[in-house]
Amino acid sequence: MKELRPPSSGRTEIRILFVLDPWRSAILLVAGDKAGQWSRWYREAIPEAEDLYATYLKERERESGR
Repeated sequence: MKELRPPSSGRTEIRILFVLDPWRSAILLVAGDKAGQWSRWYREAIPEAEDLYATYLKERERESGR
């Protein structure tokens, strides 16, 4: 899993968690503004992103008939 940190102005700190799947596609999983919530944002966002990615992989396997 990787994190995009786009430039922000003012008081926002936008973060986007993403992965590159086995088919070489970028999958955006979770995005949000972590301003003022530095460690809390990661504690909540990372497990959510992992769950979403696991669901995505299961759906892709089902689509491909594996």
